[in-house]
Amino acid sequence: MVLFVILTVAADLVYAERKISAFIQARLGPMRVGPYGLLQPLADALKLLSKEDIIPARAERSIFVIAPMISVVASLVVLAVIPFGPGRATITDINIGLLFILAVSSVGVLGIILGGWASNSKYPLLGALRSSAQMVSYEVAIALALVGPLMFAKTLSMVGVIEAQTTDRIWYVFYQPVAFLIFLVGGLAETNRAPFDLPEAESEIVAGYHTEYSGFRWALYFVAEYTNIVISAALAVTVFLGGWHFPGMTKLAEPGTWAYALLAVLVFAVKVFAIVYCFIWFRWTFPRYRYDQLMSLGWKWLIPAGLTNILVTGALLVLAQHLGLVETVRTDTGERLVSVWPWGKLFLMAASLLLGIPIVWIALAVINRRSADFNLRVQRQIRLPERGEEEVFAEV
Repeated sequence: MVLFVILTVAADLVYAERKISAFIQARLGPMRVGPYGLLQPLADALKLLSKEDIIPARAERSIFVIAPMISVVASLVVLAVIPFGPGRATITDINIGLLFILAVSSVGVLGIILGGWASNSKYPLLGALRSSAQMVSYEVAIALALVGPLMFAKTLSMVGVIEAQTTDRIWYVFYQPVAFLIFLVGGLAETNRAPFDLPEAESEIVAGYHTEYSGFRWALYFVAEYTNIVISAALAVTVFLGGWHFPGMTKLAEPGTWAYALLAVLVFAVKVFAIVYCFIWFRWTFPRYRYDQLMSLGWKWLIPAGLTNILVTGALLVLAQHLGLVETVRTDTGERLVSVWPWGKLFLMAASLLLGIPIVWIALAVINRRSADFNLRVQRQIRLPERGEEEVFAEV
């Protein structure tokens, strides 16, 4: 059931992206197939299934065939621990859910690497190498961004993180704005979305790692990409935006009933689509980065910002506990940190904005200043050839 829904959502997201991009560019978008183009995803699916499946003559056939399946399976397995709603709306809840997501999602890059290598072509190989370096770099930033909220939730369970925000009656995005921003940027890079779509940059390497793919196997990579977008958005909603929780839900429906479950799933879906809309909006707003800028953003900005945010969050929690603004509450699913209303919440939010952001910015400025000084010293050590030497080099 979940597999069918996700595949349908992936096809609908293609239609939504084309419509949203058309709106941004003052166009109409798909309008020919069905009323207002609503049947365009079905037409695209039939077109891809009817296309010829071409395998390059010099490709590693077995790996070339298996590679797209690895990417799709890795993205679909992650859905098992995504809490779409309470009760049966969540397939399974394990106590290391977030760690499971980070571990399994990193397997998906193997499908990209193998697909690029098995194509036996320079452009797919370059795209695969770009993708591997990009994903490894930004997975570190994403993991560091998740540590801050987990210090409040005190659990790795996805459902437990939502229950912690429900118990504290506040979403962690208000406590962790820096971590939320790091996660969004890292999620864009992790899913190879513009402005970080370097692995498939058309102007540089044709179509990147899936240049030699066509038909159904190309569609598998497409499904994996949009499934990963949904997973990134769902993870952001779960950890930072309270999951299926929304103020006043218990007044509309009784917890434990079907009406409450449907309302929770609807709330979760609306939040996820809001994040996905931001992903699409960013694609048509920001220009593509150069590859050196992409790596510099990850290693010189996001990762140091994540580390600094962890230190600031730990210091704020110790100070808040010392002042009695935060207390530990034992629930049925474990211990939770709950801030005292209203001063505890106001202290943590104000400290995160007034102290956390400036401290992170100062740390990044110092790190990048030293990095720039180091690069300048290295450049000064490079001796340029004299005028006579230039003529010798020209003759050679």
